[in-house]
Amino acid sequence: MSLEVINRCAWCGDDPLYVSYHDEEWGVPEYDDQRLFAKLILDGAQAGLSWITILRKRDNYWKAFDNFNPEQIASYDDAKIAKLLQNPGIVRNRLKVQSAVKNARGFLTITEKKGSFSQFLWDFVDGRPIQNSWRSLSEIPAETAVSRALSKALKSYGFTFVGPTIVYAFMQAVGMVNDHLIDCFRYEEVK
Repeated sequence: MSLEVINRCAWCGDDPLYVSYHDEEWGVPEYDDQRLFAKLILDGAQAGLSWITILRKRDNYWKAFDNFNPEQIASYDDAKIAKLLQNPGIVRNRLKVQSAVKNARGFLTITEKKGSFSQFLWDFVDGRPIQNSWRSLSEIPAETAVSRALSKALKSYGFTFVGPTIVYAFMQAVGMVNDHLIDCFRYEEVK
C-alpha cells in the first residue's frame, strides 16, 4: 500500500489550519472588494508577527471589525477603537487598529474615484495574475517593483501598514501573483 505524497509550498508546514489556508485560499484570484479590503487589513495586522497568528484570530477580526464593512470602519471613533483594544481576539496594537480606520477611509476614496477597489488593485497587474515559476522558497522576493508601486499608490490614499513587503504578501495571498512553487500541487490549479 503506497501513500500518495502531496507536494506543498514548505512555508505552510503541517499545522492543519495553515495547510487548509494554503490548499484552499492562498494564491486564488480574489476580486471581491470587501474580501480584498479585509485581506489587506489582516496583512497589515500581521506586521512583525507570523501569518498563523493572524489566521488563528481571523474569525475574531471579522466579528470585531463589523465583517470588514469599510463604511462602518471608516466611522469608528475613539470609543470604538478603545473597545477594540480591549478585545483579546485580535492583535491589540493601537497603530494597527487605527490603521484599519485610515485604510477604510482610503478604500472609500478609491471606490469613489475609481469605482472599484478590485479594479484599482488588479490594474497594477494588467487584470491578470503574474505567473512566476519558482523552484525554492529562497527564490521568492520579499517585494517587487509592482508591490512598491502599489504600496506608494495606497499610501497616497492615506493607507498605512502597506509597505512593499506587506503589499507583496497581500498580492500573493489574493492571487495577483502566483508564487506557489512549481512542484506544489496548487501551482497549476491556480495558474
